[in-house]
Amino acid sequence: MTPTPDAQRLAELVREGMYANDRASKALGMQVREVAPGRAVLTMTVREDMLNGHDICHGGLIATLADSAFAFACNSYNELTVASGFAIDLLAPARLGDVLTATCTEVARGGRTGLYDTEVVNQQGERIAVFRGRSYTAKGKPVVAV
Repeated sequence: MTPTPDAQRLAELVREGMYANDRASKALGMQVREVAPGRAVLTMTVREDMLNGHDICHGGLIATLADSAFAFACNSYNELTVASGFAIDLLAPARLGDVLTATCTEVARGGRTGLYDTEVVNQQGERIAVFRGRSYTAKGKPVVAV
């Protein structure tokens, strides 16, 4: 479904407000490439300081990329939403210089809860990880003032 212009603009305003204060995503060099109601795409390039003792990207940092995409997707409606839990499966290693893309899409949303799936791929389109996040919305609390 194509979002209405107002819903799309709201998602963009939320992205701007959230990213301005998102020190963790910024510190890891993440960039928000796309946002729409219930959807977000973020990228991150694997740096030297992200490698573990096996010379591959630390799995926790891959999870952080997926979690950030999840955060931008589930907050896109401008209702303060947090993770209530998530699971991640690491399927292949990410290496120095890889550009990882996390694409998060809403599976279900109702009441105060939501379910979101995120796929992380490298620049060749190889699947690195799959992530499923559960969200909880604090009704009546906007993310940004509009």
